Amino acid sequence: MQTRVVIVLACLLTATVVVIRADRHEEVPLRASFATFPMQLGEWRGVPQPPLSEQVAKVLGADDYLTRAYFKPDRTGVGLFIGYWKSQRQGDTIHSPLNCLPGAGWEPVSNTKLTFPDPRDPAGPALTVNRVVIQKGLEKQLVLYWYQSHGRIVASEYWGRFYLMADAMRLNRTDGSIVRVIAPVPSGNEAEAEGTALEFAGLLLPALGSFLPE
Repeated sequence: MQTRVVIVLACLLTATVVVIRADRHEEVPLRASFATFPMQLGEWRGVPQPPLSEQVAKVLGADDYLTRAYFKPDRTGVGLFIGYWKSQRQGDTIHSPLNCLPGAGWEPVSNTKLTFPDPRDPAGPALTVNRVVIQKGLEKQLVLYWYQSHGRIVASEYWGRFYLMADAMRLNRTDGSIVRVIAPVPSGNEAEAEGTALEFAGLLLPALGSFLPE
């Protein structure tokens, strides 16, 4: 069984590389720039954050990105990052944010999945995203992140690759994005941080439509 899984993964990886490198004209859908993303989501008000350094932006390879903090009137806050790639055929592909954390001094202390109702369609299938608690010194933060493309939200980087390959062949599209929400963990209270991140995500997801095209 394990051998079969390894073979399937190897075939999937090979096919992905072939699709990404294929010399095809790709239809890139129209979308709104993150520069016009709302500064107000419910009672959360956005505050611009410094742009990524030139070196980090080059490594990231995204065609558009958004980095902001959002605060409620009681000063509860979250950090938001969204990266968008209009094509992943030429080597600029989405990678897990966990790869960048050690370099910034943060270390993951737990890495699980979190499932919650889709705020865009509460009666529809629930969403599953990554839930990671990171720590630097005595400071802890809770991170929710997911991969989003063509209206689809997945937590798994491997499923993201699978859908990349499938959509490249079926739709001739390889555009995609990663969305990350970070909430501080106050006094070690992960449940409170999770509630904060989910509250914000509930307002964020319905607002993403014109910025992350289906």
